[in-house]
Amino acid sequence: MAKKSGGKGKKKADTVFLVCEETGDYNYFVRRKPGKEKLKLKKYCPRLRRHTVHTEKKK
Repeated sequence: MAKKSGGKGKKKADTVFLVCEETGDYNYFVRRKPGKEKLKLKKYCPRLRRHTVHTEKKK
């Protein structure tokens, strides 16, 4: 089957990891569209057993 041409291609969602700023552990992963600013969220860190700031990082 031939692909249809025309129109813009959809941007695929990338898998990014949320890394704890204090321990450097990769605790969470999120699928999101590229081109937006980096995420900075307060999430639970199991090693420290408390909520810390997690930042987005591509592996």
